[in-house]
Amino acid sequence: MGHVESATRWRDGCTWLNRPWIESPNLNTPDLSPMNVSRHNLLALVSACALTVCVASHVAFAASDNAASNPAVSVSHSAATDAAGGNNAGNDGPAYGPELQGFDYPAPVEQFDFTSQGVALHMAYMDVQPAHANGRTAVLLHGKNFCAATWGPTIRRLSEAGYRVIAPDQIGFCKSSKPEHYQYSFQQLARNTHALLESLGVQRATLIGHSTGGMLAIRYALMYPQDTRQLVLVNPIGLEDWKAKGVPSLSVDQWYERELKTTADSIRRYEQGTYYAGTWRADYEPWVQMLAGMYRGQGKQIVAWNSALLYDMIYTQPVVYEMGELQMPTLLLIGQKDTTAIGKDAAPPEVRARIGHYPELGRLAAQTIPHATLVEFAELGHAPQMQDPQAFHKALLDWLAAAPENR
Repeated sequence: MGHVESATRWRDGCTWLNRPWIESPNLNTPDLSPMNVSRHNLLALVSACALTVCVASHVAFAASDNAASNPAVSVSHSAATDAAGGNNAGNDGPAYGPELQGFDYPAPVEQFDFTSQGVALHMAYMDVQPAHANGRTAVLLHGKNFCAATWGPTIRRLSEAGYRVIAPDQIGFCKSSKPEHYQYSFQQLARNTHALLESLGVQRATLIGHSTGGMLAIRYALMYPQDTRQLVLVNPIGLEDWKAKGVPSLSVDQWYERELKTTADSIRRYEQGTYYAGTWRADYEPWVQMLAGMYRGQGKQIVAWNSALLYDMIYTQPVVYEMGELQMPTLLLIGQKDTTAIGKDAAPPEVRARIGHYPELGRLAAQTIPHATLVEFAELGHAPQMQDPQAFHKALLDWLAAAPENR
């Protein structure tokens, strides 16, 4: 029964050009249907994209606790759109490479090179060492529409508290590989993450997962219970089975066609309505541009294709039925105004009405997970670490200091 409270190298944006498989690309425009993209032509597109992003403008973003929680920076949706380029230019903004070349992260980015499913891959990650170590490691797992960079303020606060902080981009996301063919599963992503930690000499860690990263953190903890000191779930999706509740299945091809239509405006509208309870602030905008920039570049097809495969994974691989098997101390940090549910827009009205109710989902999860503590944020949505970082980090750090460890 849960307890309830109120409440291996640096790479910049251009050094990837030195990868040995990019030599003399054919820059002719190929057939970009995902199943017809040849490896030769795909690499040509990636090379052309690199030449563009190395001279592209960089997004200026510096998320801090004070700025993110200061009402003075709040703006209307219209003002946020204007700041991004005007109401008549809904997709204006920087173009980034398919691996987010050109977008800066809050700490040096390194790469873990490995082979999975017969494919050579690289997994981007930040590894931030504290000035005064407490001997513990925190691993931050990002959500579907987020990247490791969005954890910037949390990385800083955990590091100040003595934690070594490792924040990877999962395969298929952000600065990591986006393979043409990959059998995505939460088990596979957990294995990739475990291999990364082993390569860094990390044997046990506290897992902190947000959104889809929460589903991954649950799967990791189930697969590697002895390696998981504590588990923190920040508005995790997967607290319900959307398929069982009537959300219709979409094929990978349907997901792909939807993803190809992604623009800054579509991202902003979705996040404002689903993540932030209808509100918008200027400090959310860099994360819109982060995602939209990959869809403005010449690598948008491979970005969209991997996104489609990942949505299929999320929809078809629920973790809700296994939450009762988690034996480590677990913290649930739940913004009560979150309404996230995968495929919700494709569901009939009567189904939409009964999914994505996070007050209920969080409390049920706290009752199901044996050693759970629930902290609710009444006025926050899907990303409490962004909406009110001061309240979020206080709740997180207080619990980490007081909660026992998994033995």
